[in-house]
Amino acid sequence: MNDSTAVSMAVLVMVSIGAVLLTIAAALTVMRMSRGPSSLDRVVAADVLVAVVIAGLALEAIYNDHTTTLPVILVLSLLGFAGSVSIARFVADRDKAVRWDVADPVRETRPPKGKQ
Repeated sequence: MNDSTAVSMAVLVMVSIGAVLLTIAAALTVMRMSRGPSSLDRVVAADVLVAVVIAGLALEAIYNDHTTTLPVILVLSLLGFAGSVSIARFVADRDKAVRWDVADPVRETRPPKGKQ
């Protein structure tokens, strides 16, 4: 067995192990997305699923020894980052409103029911 065959076998074994681990991670992530319990859990699970897809694309690029999927990986990572930041800002604004008991200005201007 020459050196290039040994290296290609080692790469094949590592890619195979990585693929199995990513498959398990994707299955557990989909289970978390379906069970919840909150919408924030589902959003975080979707973000993790995007990361698993990015890692799977990287494994495919390693296995086939090409770089044509790098632009796809880059776009997916930027979309995942933008989605995470927007959800974090939304949750932070929602938590701030609950913590400081920010009243709804529309609700305060309406007369109470029965006193019209």
